[in-house]
Amino acid sequence: MSSADSAPRPSFLDAMAVYLKPRVLIVLFLGFSSGLPLALSGATLLVWMRESGVDLGTIGLFALVGTPYTVKFLWAPITDALDVPLLSRLLGRRRGWLVFTQLLLMAAIVFLGSCNPATAPAMVAFGALLVAAASATQDIVVDAFRVESLPENEQAAGMASYVAAYRIGMLASTAGALFLVSGLEGWGLAKQSAWHWGYVMMAALVLIGTVTALLATEPERSAQAEAAHAHQKKFARVIEAATGAFKDFLGHEMAFAMLAFVVLFKFTDALSGAMTAPFVIDLGFTRNEYAAIVKGVGLAALLLGGFAGGFIARAYPLATSLWIGAILQAAANLSFSWLAVTGADLTVLAIAITVENFTSAIGTVMFVAYLSALCQNPLHTATQYALLTALAAVGRTYLSSGAGFIAQSTGWAWFFVICALAGLPSLVLLWWLQMRGHFTRLEPKKA
Repeated sequence: MSSADSAPRPSFLDAMAVYLKPRVLIVLFLGFSSGLPLALSGATLLVWMRESGVDLGTIGLFALVGTPYTVKFLWAPITDALDVPLLSRLLGRRRGWLVFTQLLLMAAIVFLGSCNPATAPAMVAFGALLVAAASATQDIVVDAFRVESLPENEQAAGMASYVAAYRIGMLASTAGALFLVSGLEGWGLAKQSAWHWGYVMMAALVLIGTVTALLATEPERSAQAEAAHAHQKKFARVIEAATGAFKDFLGHEMAFAMLAFVVLFKFTDALSGAMTAPFVIDLGFTRNEYAAIVKGVGLAALLLGGFAGGFIARAYPLATSLWIGAILQAAANLSFSWLAVTGADLTVLAIAITVENFTSAIGTVMFVAYLSALCQNPLHTATQYALLTALAAVGRTYLSSGAGFIAQSTGWAWFFVICALAGLPSLVLLWWLQMRGHFTRLEPKKA
């Protein structure tokens, strides 16, 4: 028996205590900052557009404003290799970029909130692109900071905390924003003004991430890598970060199957998520009913799912964890088919949201664990992780862009059945990669 096998398993209290360590708490608050903007250019914006009379086909096409998430690897080498003037000198490269991107993000959210979907959809699309670009850049830096700052024995807790906080950030910008807009309307503001000030207040929440970045310390691995290559010219450092990341990936056996798996693993979630908010509105639920369910049972489910995913990631091999996450998140779509058949039933809506949030959070933790296992070189952590998450965003941005047209053609019940079946290609790739030992080779790097 190996020493690893014979070592005592940590107690429940030991397992919980790791979540209170300063580095894990820093990652938690940065996770909130990363999750906040996604819905502001996605689900929340779609509700605003649907209420403004924009048709379903156009709403579905708005998935394309997420393009920056799929091409962010193009500028990720800049964050790996170059400093932000003044901020990086004061805070370090990673934290300097964090603060810089958060300032840009706040400005972009305020601009988007100033647009009107009813009269200027093109301007709304441009504003959403700005938010997505700033958000994608923040994600690049947060992901690199998380991978580099957490030691191996804190990675699973960090991933669970990050995913849970990410989903809370999304909740704040979906249910929180919808409640806020309704409250502002109740105080007498016109609908457009209520949405504008709702977005302004969402922009202010980005300050949580800014304060966290200021309180954090620069990751040692990042500082050491920066010092070792300080003699290089700036352009050479950018080129090395870009080419080194690609060489590392192409050096993996079955590299293209691995990258295809990254693209398809969350596709089942992406396809359904593109139309969940319009679906709920079309069924006859009010904005506040939807927000109340998402904020109540939805919040509890995503928190439980995130931490359940963390325990699963610690207890099982990487491949087994991915199987659990992939099957659960695909099957969860069928709860929305049930809702489509039953109609505007609040109980069924609560069950569907609970199932979706819980399983999606578990799947996301497993996926983040896999991506983190692939990114271990501090010279280009940001570029590597950006490339992988950009590929993952292909499903959300491009493959799901026709979701509105599918829903129009099939009806809501069959649409969500199709979403569940969309998870099958990733299961086939998961089996193929497992049979060829791909995950076994990554296992020593897994927390």
